[in-house]
Amino acid sequence: MTATPVPVMLDRAGLSVAAPLAGFIEERVLPGLGIEPGGWWQGVAAIYDAFAPQNRALLGVRDALQAQIDARYQAGEPVDEAFLREIGYLVPEPAPFTIGTENVDAEVATMAGPQLVVPILNARFLLNAANARWGSLYDAFYGTDALPGMAVPGGYDPVRGRQVVAAAKTFLDEAVPLIQGKWDDLKGDSVADLAANLTVLGRDGGGEIVGRSNRSLLLRHHGLHIEVVVDRDHPIGREDRAGIADVILESALTTICDLEDSVAAVDAEDKVAAYANWLGLMKGDLAEAFEKGGKTVTRRLNPDRVYDDGLVLPGRSLLFVRNVGHLMTTPAIRLADGGDAPEGILDAIVTSTIALYDLRGLGTFRNSRAGSVYIVKPKMHGPTECGFTNALFDAVEDLLGLTRHTIKVGVMDEERRTSANLAACIAAVKDRIVFINTGFLDRTGDEMHTAMRAGPMIPKAEMKSSDWIKAYEDRNVRIGLAAGLSGKAQIGKGMWAAPDRMADMMVQKIGHPMAGANTAWVPSPTAATLHAMHYHKVDVFARQREIAREAVPGLTPLLTVPVAVGRNWTPEEVRAELDNNAQGILGYVVRWIDQGVGCSKVPDIHDIGLMEDRATLRISSQHIANWLLHGVATTEDVDAAFARMAAKVDAQNADDPLYRPMSGHPESLAWQAARALVFEGISQPNGYTEPLLHAYRLRAKAV
Repeated sequence: MTATPVPVMLDRAGLSVAAPLAGFIEERVLPGLGIEPGGWWQGVAAIYDAFAPQNRALLGVRDALQAQIDARYQAGEPVDEAFLREIGYLVPEPAPFTIGTENVDAEVATMAGPQLVVPILNARFLLNAANARWGSLYDAFYGTDALPGMAVPGGYDPVRGRQVVAAAKTFLDEAVPLIQGKWDDLKGDSVADLAANLTVLGRDGGGEIVGRSNRSLLLRHHGLHIEVVVDRDHPIGREDRAGIADVILESALTTICDLEDSVAAVDAEDKVAAYANWLGLMKGDLAEAFEKGGKTVTRRLNPDRVYDDGLVLPGRSLLFVRNVGHLMTTPAIRLADGGDAPEGILDAIVTSTIALYDLRGLGTFRNSRAGSVYIVKPKMHGPTECGFTNALFDAVEDLLGLTRHTIKVGVMDEERRTSANLAACIAAVKDRIVFINTGFLDRTGDEMHTAMRAGPMIPKAEMKSSDWIKAYEDRNVRIGLAAGLSGKAQIGKGMWAAPDRMADMMVQKIGHPMAGANTAWVPSPTAATLHAMHYHKVDVFARQREIAREAVPGLTPLLTVPVAVGRNWTPEEVRAELDNNAQGILGYVVRWIDQGVGCSKVPDIHDIGLMEDRATLRISSQHIANWLLHGVATTEDVDAAFARMAAKVDAQNADDPLYRPMSGHPESLAWQAARALVFEGISQPNGYTEPLLHAYRLRAKAV
């Protein structure tokens, strides 16, 4: 094997910039914008001079607070609200306020619907997600377990087809009911026939006809569109009384293009690949060719949807981009002191610069019709870090000549100090905030790390029923509503991680709109179409008005640590928990380290495919580290679990020609990384997995 060449570093305004990144910026980004590279780099250097020291200082505050909490637990003293206020972990609640965010697209402010999160390094997935604004309900029903049974393989199954059509028409009866009769009673041969028969469509909350084309009728309900396709030449439409060939739902209103938890981007080469895909989206020319059914298929962004009377609807999701958090640095840029540059600062500058193609109307399509750039910022700890992001975005706007607050921010409520100070966090970005979202997985990882020395944690599966979780989810919605987010911004909920279990999703995920969330994450375009049905069942903005009258839950349940008091586990229980965690760690890490895959459907210990990213890894590694610390498990127990689960993960990946076995291979970098995440877990900053993953991935890329 040959080593990956070390990139040449070029001087740019005193910064040492990897040649691939400098070339990408200077040859592919700036020329089309008419921006002179020298001045741009000078501005970048000035931002780093101002913000890199602040970034380091904020990370130091994190460490200092954690040290005080650890010492308190070790002294046997309570880590209660009074103590957390004394050390500055909790800040005073701000006076009542209302966010002032302006120029926000309807998909964010006044519509409620699903949200996709997609790794930005995978162009095919990116295009699928961006195009998931509209999805076939017939296809979503036909190919999943959302309806009982499954289609018989080997071509079209007419029995399954009839089941699908019946279910889709039942949905129409519920979402857009007729005053008389049912959708299955309608007859006709054309859109005109269908429209004539729909003059009695219920208007009292039941929907309305808003447009048509020569092949479809467009309805709107709860702000979302439903397109009924009429086509007598289609095999399905030919058998339907009214010629209905499909029901298309407006599905993923928004998509987060992720530079963070779902990607493995560790050097300049990776960062350029990620930024290039974002550039392709903003310019509208991103394309990906792949083999399907023995033919080459090229996927591109969908055009807008045009109807009679000049009605035009977006053909694509509104795109956010998730930057990395404040912790990580990147070797793509080195500062004057020789240290790697904060990666989040680079993301803010580069993704916003690329978004100028959209803001100036230079691309094939428009992303934000309101003229905004949407950046999701993860893993911030408390209001001071949110204020740092606000000031950084100010500086980027000044560099690019943008009106103040053009760059909007989505705040991930996924760290304990942010949850406990959420109102103050929102206040720190109150004129640019467009999004708050609970991240149960990362939030659980931070809960365990913050209270690592409080005692042994309850088993992972019991976390969802613990006191702090309900308070966390309820506070997020109620604090957001009190700050005036309804009608101006998204209040979001987390991911459904089992893409093959759509029946369960349909039962459980309606809880998100019922809780007042006007968006929630889904793992696939198909899941987005199915989850869209929930927003027809629930009027989210009406629910928000109801919930806004309720009090915000206090801090006491939120600060209740999920330790197992007086509990003695049997050896079998310990082994089962360790095996579950070790299998999840190995199954995810082996793809990250050996193949650079940051998010994929990974078989769990029961061989059920789950969407895994770094957040799930953080929980599993922190949980084992906690049990080791408190003597629930021994080093020998953990190593035995890793050995058993390495063999299982090897077997689960036996059909992957790129897979490198771990069992019996101590030289495996993936194996070494997985063990390090546990045995060095307590010393990792905030329990994050990124530093170790990046270090081992860089070693893997070097051979």
